[in-house]
Amino acid sequence: MIAISLSHNTTSYNIYILQIKADQPVLLSTLPKPLLTQTPQLHTPVTESDTLRLYIYIEGILLTLLSKVTRNLSFTHSRRSQPRRTTAGSSGAVRVRLLTQGHRDTPGIELATFRLQVNPRVFHYLNDMSPMVLRTKGPAQLPPGYKLTLHISRGDAEKVRVFFPDFVKRYPLVLDDQVLSQEVPYQEETKLYVEGLRFPDKDFDGLLKIHLSLLEPISEDFPETPIYTDTVVFRVAPWIMTPNTLEPVEVFVCSTKDNYPFLKGITGLAKKNNYKLKVCYEYKNRGDRWMQDELEFGYIDSPHQHFPVVLDSPRDGDLKDFPYDELLGKDFGYVTRVPEDEEVNSLDSFGNLEVSPPVTVNGKHYPLGRIIIGVAFPTSAHGRNMTKVVQDFLWAQKVQEPVALFSDWLYVGHVDEFMTFVPAPGPKGFRLLLASPDAGYKLFKGLQNDGHGKAKIFDGLGPDEEISVDEILDNERLKSENDYVQNCIDWNRDVLKRELGLDDDDIIDLPILFKLMEDNRAVAYYPDMVNMIVLGKELGIPKPFGPKVDGRCALEAEMTSLMEALGLNCTYIDNFASYHKLLGEVHCGSNVRRKPFELRWWNLEM
Repeated sequence: MIAISLSHNTTSYNIYILQIKADQPVLLSTLPKPLLTQTPQLHTPVTESDTLRLYIYIEGILLTLLSKVTRNLSFTHSRRSQPRRTTAGSSGAVRVRLLTQGHRDTPGIELATFRLQVNPRVFHYLNDMSPMVLRTKGPAQLPPGYKLTLHISRGDAEKVRVFFPDFVKRYPLVLDDQVLSQEVPYQEETKLYVEGLRFPDKDFDGLLKIHLSLLEPISEDFPETPIYTDTVVFRVAPWIMTPNTLEPVEVFVCSTKDNYPFLKGITGLAKKNNYKLKVCYEYKNRGDRWMQDELEFGYIDSPHQHFPVVLDSPRDGDLKDFPYDELLGKDFGYVTRVPEDEEVNSLDSFGNLEVSPPVTVNGKHYPLGRIIIGVAFPTSAHGRNMTKVVQDFLWAQKVQEPVALFSDWLYVGHVDEFMTFVPAPGPKGFRLLLASPDAGYKLFKGLQNDGHGKAKIFDGLGPDEEISVDEILDNERLKSENDYVQNCIDWNRDVLKRELGLDDDDIIDLPILFKLMEDNRAVAYYPDMVNMIVLGKELGIPKPFGPKVDGRCALEAEMTSLMEALGLNCTYIDNFASYHKLLGEVHCGSNVRRKPFELRWWNLEM
């Protein structure tokens, strides 16, 4: 008797016993399954006198589920395979054009209501998704009753969808929140496309698992059971902000009935440098001119695709429809976060959201920079803060770890009122510009000492506005207010030096005075020159209307001297009536979409 003993690990294989006669294989038996110890039934009789050379041929089935990228972080195969983690980013989370009108990428909204409406002729839609390939190697067909099944967990089902690239059938859906598992064809290669539906957030680390299982029938009375599972892990691409040091692509600004001088200055600056210009006219903005406060431009990146994504602030002024109606499209994504149980305040506007250029801090590299937000002072019990849902979203992206500054001392409360970054020569490639009342008083005292005490700020804007250098310096209350403001800025200066790895040589102080409003919160006394638009080496700076010496504004002269030393050009834009008097400046009223970083985020350690 011939007896063969094999382990459980072979139960998914076809087992053949061959005899070699005249150098040709002759099939003696096929072993049935399940197989532990079997006595094969031989198709060809064998006598006791025969000397046999028997060969056991095991025909296996190799299953591999792959994301189409060239770099895998880890790969382990076993009968219960460990997940294969890849760096592929699913770009679909930002394709909010898939959402029904009025819905946003916001926790709490039923994702089941987000139904896909696809024009079958728009083939480029699949390019926005992450490709995934199922490859098999083995017999021409699976044994009777065996199945291949693709499946996702209930927890991941609201965050991912999988499609076949079948244009005739309009991209048939394979998996979503209604279909957690589906049989897939057993063939040499099957192409699939994966779409993420949510960005990383506090309750979602951005990792999505898609499983492929080979199911084995037991009997007609019982369901099939998995005998092998392979898993691929996708990380949803994070939303990435772009600092002032990256090259501009497009400038955005509003047109209102009273902002012509401002609009003219921004338009001229953009056209001079051949940047695209997008003007939001009054029928759309309804008088809301604060383009920076309404939105922040960023992008998402994956190995196969990248495109811009706008983060819509929860402020929802009269510009609230502009990001969704005017920007969202086939090559432009959209995301927002809206608090459900917090009151939105001025710190939720995105003049209070900036990002630094790349920095190194105590040996730790931040090659995509660090996000900067403004919050209440740490010891304040009743200060204003950026809403938690927005902060949670920013922290969850991981690649631009946020830094919190103290901005609640300002009446409007935005970090762009006292700081910005400009490109500059040197190892770091930038300088931090800080508003400085001390620098302002130093400049005015110098003018007074040189005999220009009678020179007037706001000269030409009317007697109600004009005030002399001597009057500024004689105002003890104003000096006390600016001493307080300087202390607030110095606290932030120390935070920025520590969190961005800066030295004093990396910081330039700009001569800007402030005054206190109600609740002892500050606003700029004259147009706030730090609140500028940065377009490469061209700076669009609020015209300060400072005291004139020999026919030239002393504040402009100082600013120009400081910036020209960095190879930067200054254009001064009149925003006094249309923005400064309304407690904003050039940066508040404009926005810039920039090119993405060349560095790919998946090369970072997270």
